[in-house]
Amino acid sequence: MTTAELKKFAAKIRLETVKEIGARGFGHLGGALSVVDALAVLYGGAMNIDPKNPDWADRDKLVMSKGHAGPALYATLALKGYFPLEWLATLNQPGTKLPSHCDRKLTPGIDMTTGSLGQGVSTAIGLALAQKMDGKNARTYLFVGDGECNEGQVWEGALFSPQHKLDNLILFVDYNHKQLDGTTEEIIDMGDITAKFSAFGWHAQSIDGGDMKAIENAIELAKSKKNKPSCIVLNTVKGAGVPCVAAIKLNHHIVLDGELLKTAINECEEALSKAEAGAK
Repeated sequence: MTTAELKKFAAKIRLETVKEIGARGFGHLGGALSVVDALAVLYGGAMNIDPKNPDWADRDKLVMSKGHAGPALYATLALKGYFPLEWLATLNQPGTKLPSHCDRKLTPGIDMTTGSLGQGVSTAIGLALAQKMDGKNARTYLFVGDGECNEGQVWEGALFSPQHKLDNLILFVDYNHKQLDGTTEEIIDMGDITAKFSAFGWHAQSIDGGDMKAIENAIELAKSKKNKPSCIVLNTVKGAGVPCVAAIKLNHHIVLDGELLKTAINECEEALSKAEAGAK
């Protein structure tokens, strides 16, 4: 996709994510919206995938360790044709194939079930190591939250990956500066996350997580690095792209109904109309 097409794709993902969580009436919207632009770039062409064959053995894989962003990933997969858009309205409801957090046994296109925060780092490393051992020319992409980086398991993985030269592993840190009940600076200040990963032996970059071209370029640079894993720190805004959600101080998990839902949908529709005009 062109940059304009990626912006349109991201706008669609945001709209469907808001409608999806709105159908349930509550959910983890803030941190789902902040990873949308990176998801648009990955599923818009950066990843080697086949929606018609989601179990293709040689595909690139994605692990959403910050599993509460599952709704954004579901919207992305639905728009790519992994399953019907109508499924989105069943999010986290009885009998759904779209639980609140990702489950690979329920949802087509989900490569790894989400565990407790931090565990996705270990499972993604396992996938990347298996790809290497099997001689596959494939990559594993991993999303972690900045609050999730409080977990020691993240840093155990950060030590293990360079030791095993996992240059097929690309980790994104969603650095939106908020976690469940406050800012990352208030709870455990992570400081310079990019420098930390670099010190652990990773190729590390820090970029604007809402800039499509910057995300594309960072991924291409990461792909070119040999014998070490890559970390891309996405400097984002929790609730990005939906001003009424971004303005909420504690927007990790919110009630989304009534006027707030109407406003959020209107803002998404306006953004989509603008992106569609730009893609013509």
